[in-house]
Amino acid sequence: MPILSPPQQTYAFRWVVLLLVIGAAATFLPLWPPLVLAAFVAVMARPLLLRIGKATGGRQRAAGALVVALVMAVFVPIGGAVVSLSRGAVDLARSVMASDSAKSALVALSSGPAGDQGGGGGGILETIKSPGKIAAFVQEHGAAAAQILGGVAGAATEALLGLFIFFYAVYVFLLEGPGYYEWMEKHAPIDVQHTKRLAAAFNETGRGLFIGVGLTGLTQGIVATVTYVALGVPRALVLGLLTCIASLIPSVGTALIWVPVAIGLALAGKLAHAAIMAGVGVLVIASVDNIMRPVFARFGKLELSTFVLLTSIFGGLAIFGTWGLLLGPLFARLAKEALIIAHIDRLHEKRAEIDAAAAHTNDGAEVHAAD
Repeated sequence: MPILSPPQQTYAFRWVVLLLVIGAAATFLPLWPPLVLAAFVAVMARPLLLRIGKATGGRQRAAGALVVALVMAVFVPIGGAVVSLSRGAVDLARSVMASDSAKSALVALSSGPAGDQGGGGGGILETIKSPGKIAAFVQEHGAAAAQILGGVAGAATEALLGLFIFFYAVYVFLLEGPGYYEWMEKHAPIDVQHTKRLAAAFNETGRGLFIGVGLTGLTQGIVATVTYVALGVPRALVLGLLTCIASLIPSVGTALIWVPVAIGLALAGKLAHAAIMAGVGVLVIASVDNIMRPVFARFGKLELSTFVLLTSIFGGLAIFGTWGLLLGPLFARLAKEALIIAHIDRLHEKRAEIDAAAAHTNDGAEVHAAD
């Protein structure tokens, strides 16, 4: 076997390093969405960690307390919201789809179905009362039900694993995040300044999404939900969530939800409620974006245009699923920063070439003058 020269050995070892890094990346690939989210949360919670650490006498206790609080903040409200949203979303979809005209659909959206919608449930009750019908029902739908239950069980297992990784990663990143970053900065195969700029873009994306974009939409969703509840609009929580999501759409935004609700109230004969809904929509919900977004932007601003942000979110949802809400804008922001860095590097290279050519010309002129 021929012995490789030192340059060849270096070249071969770089290929080995590349293959090992790709293998490690493939290993973490199924879990990187919760890891990215955990890194975002840890970066934003670090100032709070330092304050709590001083009060409790240790960062480990502070990190544990923050993770426990995060677990409670995630599971308690989401557990109740999921049940309510699931029922409300199904009822809303059924009511709108069962409507025979646009007018009846708007009325169903804002005032509920005109008639009794429980007829379907009666059929199920009659089936339960008859053992023969139960056997026939199981025989007809048993395979599909088993397949659905299997899919639900698999999705639930994956979700629980993702949540475990997320919470554990938050704890680790709170304690050892700076050490991980210093190691990456030292060993990354790119310039240190480039690493710092990409890390700053990463942090900016997390703060911008959660504070600059998320809190604005959440504020609009809360105001809209309170209004829906006060006016007696059914499925207020579902409509509030849709209002929060619609806040991402420029220009029209939340009006996509509250305007049809106001129209439906008017068509149902609730003119006073419709006027209140329109007034709150124009004077409060719509103005929240103009008032609160600049305030939140002081603490977290995402340097992406509204068009790029929106398309990156939808594209991320199409590719990565729910995690695409974060990963789509993250990739877009990092790509933008990388292109800016590459442009600056090209300018520096051209400037260096011009300086070298000028120096060579001056040297030649000095030699000619000496002759």
